[in-house]
Parts: sequence; C-alpha cells; structure tokens
Amino acid sequence: MQNTNTQKDQIEKLCANGYQLDFGTVFESAFENYKKIALYAGLMLLVFWILISIVLGAGLVSYIGVEHMEEFGNKMKQISENKVMPLDIAIPINMGLLLFSALINPFMAGFLKMADCGEKGEEFHVSTMFSYYKYPFFYAIFISTFMVGFISTGAALLLEYAGLSFVGTVISLLVSFLTFLTIPLIVFAKLNAIDAIKSSILLISKQPLVLLGLIIVAGIGVALGIFGLCIGIFFTWPFIYSMNYAIYKNIIGIDETSEIDEITGTEN
Repeated sequence: MQNTNTQKDQIEKLCANGYQLDFGTVFESAFENYKKIALYAGLMLLVFWILISIVLGAGLVSYIGVEHMEEFGNKMKQISENKVMPLDIAIPINMGLLLFSALINPFMAGFLKMADCGEKGEEFHVSTMFSYYKYPFFYAIFISTFMVGFISTGAALLLEYAGLSFVGTVISLLVSFLTFLTIPLIVFAKLNAIDAIKSSILLISKQPLVLLGLIIVAGIGVALGIFGLCIGIFFTWPFIYSMNYAIYKNIIGIDETSEIDEITGTEN
C-alpha cells in the first residue's frame, strides 16, 4: 500500500524532475485495460446518456411549454445561422453547460475506478459510479471541472468575439490537454482542485509530445465507434478512460488502497 503523503511527495518530484514514458508500453496497457471494461462501461454510458437525454428533454419541454416548442426551435435555428452567437444567449448557455459538466464529472470519474478494478481483477458495481459524489471527491472534482471549463470557455468566447475564433479553439484544446490528468490526480492521489490542476499542467509539460500522441490515438480509437451506427461510440468511448488510467499509472503508479473503501470506511 502506498501512503498518500508519499504519493504526493512523488508527484512533486516528478513535476520538478520529469519522468520517462514509453508510448508503446502505455498504449498496450491502455488497450489491455480497455478490453476488460469495454462492454460493461459501454452499456453504462449508453444507459446513462439515454436517461440524461430523457430528463433534459422533459425538463426543456416543461420549462418552455409544448405550445412554444415550435417557436423555440425556429429561434434556435436563427441563432445557429449567425456566425457569432449573441452574448446574452452565449453566456447563459455556456454557464449552464459548465454547471452540467461539473455535476456529471463525479459520475464520469467512476469510469477511472472501473478501469482500476478491471486492472486489479476486482468486482465493480453500478453503485460505485456514484461514490465520488461524496466529500471530498465531489467538491474537488466539481471545482476543478468548473474552473478549467470557465477558463477554457471564457478564453474561447472572448477570442471569438474578437474575430479570432481559431485561436480561441486552439487555446481551449490546449487547456483541455494540459489538465486532462486533473481528475485522476483527485481520484487516486487525493489532491485538492488547485493542486490537481497545477500538477496536471506540470506533469504533462514534461512529456507533451508523447502524451499528445497517446491522446490523439485514443481520440481516433473513440471516433471509430461512429461507424457502428453511431451507437458504437458508447463502446469505444471508454478507451479514453483506459488511456487516462494507463497514463497516470505509468507516470505515478496506483495506490493499492481502494478509494471507495476509504470513502465508506471499509478496511481492507
């Protein structure tokens, strides 16, 4: 078992001194992990998004009213035809998306735990997906997701209204890339939101090309799911989580202590 303080010290050393990372080793590790969780994770994602779509659809209809849906649809069509979305519409929409993302990310973090269980040959239950809605994980994941999204979206919007939409897109992608280890650092190293974001940026900056290559390959793997009547993407998407897990494991290592056991107070 790896002590949490020891792991935090190790992360600080890696941030300062760097590390070696082999593309082939990480990819193979990610693919082997993906094979263990693909079906279960894919079904989980499919069911989750069906339920979310029903809830959001029902909420939208309830808020707008059935009699105003056609009018709302026409208004959205007019807005989509504009090169730049009006600011009074863009801000509420993006803030809503940020809050939604921050609220569901603790659930998505459960797929990292699924990857961990698959790697260790441990059982995984549906209830485990909701374990990160408990303190301190929920708070850290919510804050970090909102902060990163706010910076990324804010910069993209400002540059879009300045006529530099391409630059805004690049910056948004760069922010997402530099912070993609934030959630694993919260889940496995138990860092707070600020420390996790800082550590993610520092760790990724030590091996940006190798990590970028791995993320691009994972993205291509996910995109192949589109050819499976689009539904296939639910079963290729978990490869992203397997890749994140494999990258974290190969850089830092995984604490043998179960995060879920610590949350529930269960002793190993």
